[in-house]
Amino acid sequence: MKIPIITGPTASGKSDIVLKLAEDLNAEIICMDSRQIYKEINIGTAKPNIYEMQKIKHHLFDIIDLKESFNAYEYVKLVDKTIKNIILRNKIPILTGGTGFYIDALTKGFFNVENNYSIRKYLENISLEKNLYQILKQIDIDSYNRIHKNDKKRIIRALEIFLNTGKTMTYHMKKSILNKSNYDFQIIVLNRDRKNLHDRINKRVDKMIENGLIEEVKSLKEKGYDPNLNALNTIGYKEVFKYLDYNCDLKDTVENIKTNTRRYARRQIIYFRHIKEAIWVELSSNNEENKNKLIQIIKGGF
Repeated sequence: MKIPIITGPTASGKSDIVLKLAEDLNAEIICMDSRQIYKEINIGTAKPNIYEMQKIKHHLFDIIDLKESFNAYEYVKLVDKTIKNIILRNKIPILTGGTGFYIDALTKGFFNVENNYSIRKYLENISLEKNLYQILKQIDIDSYNRIHKNDKKRIIRALEIFLNTGKTMTYHMKKSILNKSNYDFQIIVLNRDRKNLHDRINKRVDKMIENGLIEEVKSLKEKGYDPNLNALNTIGYKEVFKYLDYNCDLKDTVENIKTNTRRYARRQIIYFRHIKEAIWVELSSNNEENKNKLIQIIKGGF
């Protein structure tokens, strides 16, 4: 039996389709989004609402405090435990979200090098002064080629590993024993044509603003949360923090969120194209039709 992973670029419509799918298949939904796992960030992460979570059982949403650290090792262990419990209740587990790193951790495994928060903090502090990406190029060319220049978190992690162990991330990836999920997965990528996806992204950002994204960030700010927290280094939140801190123009802020989200969606699609075993589903405007396509694919894997 292969556990379905339903992924795709942001705003492609994963959540709505998977909700309908779960109803028909007597399934439960497991979060595979590196931001929706966090508490208190709801609107900007497009987290399922209370009604949706009551309608279908959702797992691993809202489980981590904003200041709490969380890594792929912990995620895989939680997913395996959750899948086991769902299957024991004779239901189908469906993972959904767009976090490529979690897909890698589940299907390929990962090396387990302990975090060194002192080194990480040091690298974060000097990142404005130093071009860490170019430093990585000199230390670990394979990681440099693998990591996107704007992926600050992974750049810092690669340098942290080198400074902490004296060995590159690439070395650990090749030499370390990999830890991966105990289950096999069927990866399904939901896709839309570029114009349709961009229109959906723009509309979703407008809806987030209408639903209170500014107020949500204001509340986080009033609670004293540092905008540099990993959980808040997220499209939508970082732009609104800047808007609040520097009195930026709201229209420009909204456009920046849309632009950054479109760029992020492009990076996701590029990543998904490298998953050779993935099944791609081109979505139409008919959600019932989309759902039926997925049912056929998933039933073929069970």
